[in-house]
Amino acid sequence: MFYYFGYGSNINMISLRAKGVEPLQSVKAKLPGWRLRFNVQHWFRHEGGMGNIEPSDRPTDQVEGVVHLCQDADLVSLDLMESYGAAYDRVEVEVDTASGPTKALAYVGLPDFIDDSCLPTSRYLNIILKGAKAAGLSKSYIRDLERHELLPDYDYPIFQPPAGEFPNYSATTLAAHASLTALWGFVFDMGKARPKLQVIAKLFGGKDMTLFFLKRHDTSTGTETLEEIKKGQISEPGKRYLNAYLNEYAKEFEYAGKYSFDTV
Repeated sequence: MFYYFGYGSNINMISLRAKGVEPLQSVKAKLPGWRLRFNVQHWFRHEGGMGNIEPSDRPTDQVEGVVHLCQDADLVSLDLMESYGAAYDRVEVEVDTASGPTKALAYVGLPDFIDDSCLPTSRYLNIILKGAKAAGLSKSYIRDLERHELLPDYDYPIFQPPAGEFPNYSATTLAAHASLTALWGFVFDMGKARPKLQVIAKLFGGKDMTLFFLKRHDTSTGTETLEEIKKGQISEPGKRYLNAYLNEYAKEFEYAGKYSFDTV
């Protein structure tokens, strides 16, 4: 087992569980001598900046978050989701909890993904805020988060696939292609993606990611199911979120065909 210090979206239990991690225990914690930033570029540019922590020379600075007691197998999921070795490094820090100091693992942004001009989206910050309030983080820390500047929202057109003849994929045929990924009924080829997007191939390759993205939205209850997606039972915010990703996928990947949830 190991302790993991979550300070961004992984403060939020719904978000953490969506990444396949179910902690054995979670308690609020503080990391003195560090500061919270949002300067790690997301895989996709429209998602703005992700959370990061940096050492601070101001003695009053500290990062509040949640320290989770995790099973050893969870480290594989965390490393994959946090793009360990590409976007983030993994370091050991000492956090303060009600029961005393605790050494925990934390993810720190790597230089190639740092962009100080990045801003968090409302979706991402809302996830952190919900987690911070549920964990009982300090009112002053929550207030500072609420006041943080946000990346402006963008209204995407309804995604339209390109004209032409394209194959249809099922779960079985999609799984046979490590460079293909599906989203909300459409398939894209990630094979020629820019280098900073190639890190997600192990996570997205051969899979339909619709449910994953729905559970990463700030309106998620964590109870969404594949059956609801098949029936079109998706909230309007969820639909807008998926549509934004389809538009961004079309910029980053090659369109490859359609995907059917009902065939194997």
